[in-house]
Amino acid sequence: MKESEAQSLRIEIGPGVAVSALLIQPPQARACYVFAHGAGAGMTHASMEMVAADLAKRGIATLRYQFPYMEKGSKRPDPPTVAHAAVRAAVAKAGRSFASLPLIAGGRSFGGRMTSQAQALSPLPGVRGLAFLGFPLHPAGKPSSDRAKHLADVKIPMLFLQGTRDALAELRLLEPVVKSLGSRATLHLLDGADHSFHVLKSSGRNDREVMDEALDAFAAWVDGIAG
Repeated sequence: MKESEAQSLRIEIGPGVAVSALLIQPPQARACYVFAHGAGAGMTHASMEMVAADLAKRGIATLRYQFPYMEKGSKRPDPPTVAHAAVRAAVAKAGRSFASLPLIAGGRSFGGRMTSQAQALSPLPGVRGLAFLGFPLHPAGKPSSDRAKHLADVKIPMLFLQGTRDALAELRLLEPVVKSLGSRATLHLLDGADHSFHVLKSSGRNDREVMDEALDAFAAWVDGIAG
């Protein structure tokens, strides 16, 4: 099996409720990222595929999974209780699949926020840290830091990979939030990138270079917390 070839799985969330998942295990993996998708696109979106494949090249396994609404083809995200149950089931599946590896949980936008909410309510077993690929601090055009209140209850390390043009996380609000979390939180800013880590041509670099920067930072952070 190629290092970026995905294995299809099913994750049981509750009675009669199961979702699809994709597992990538590179040779000599040193950690596993339980990787949730954003609100508008599922685990097979090109950006999710790219992140999983590129993390494999960096020696990090991934378990991508669908939220129930996405599995059903709905455009309306699940309520938090349902999303949290999916996060917990995915983390449990990753723990069984990678019993010897430290687990990192999180994801893109909505998926990262649902993961952090689940962790804040009750620690996710085996999870050493949370990594957010664009934490959605507020809706576009409605700046607020209310969505970050639960992060004070997260007692494990957190990594925020954020574009400086992110319309869902104005820096004037995000930076104080991260600072308030103290040594538990690390903020890595991607200069000129938006919420999807896209950069304008005028920035002098391309999306591929931005993603490489983000995932290099991710891998270095994982090594720092996972030993």
